[in-house]
Amino acid sequence: MSLLEGILTRLKTMQEGMEDAERYFEQNGVRKCKVNYYAKTKSFELKIFNEDGKTDAFQFDNIDMVAIEIFDLLQGEES
Repeated sequence: MSLLEGILTRLKTMQEGMEDAERYFEQNGVRKCKVNYYAKTKSFELKIFNEDGKTDAFQFDNIDMVAIEIFDLLQGEES
């Protein structure tokens, strides 16, 4: 399974639940981001953990867009 497929599978699992959910995405044991899914609004919130300790937050209502953002974040670290 590719990295992108794995991300999409995890996000879809969050969506299929009937309640809010959260999931962390890690790379080499380091948390890179956290995704919250809000069932009421059917939206995702992506929080990216920066190296300086700050957090950037983004809202998405499209599963593909949040998956691409996570993929780019994790892929960029591998380069």
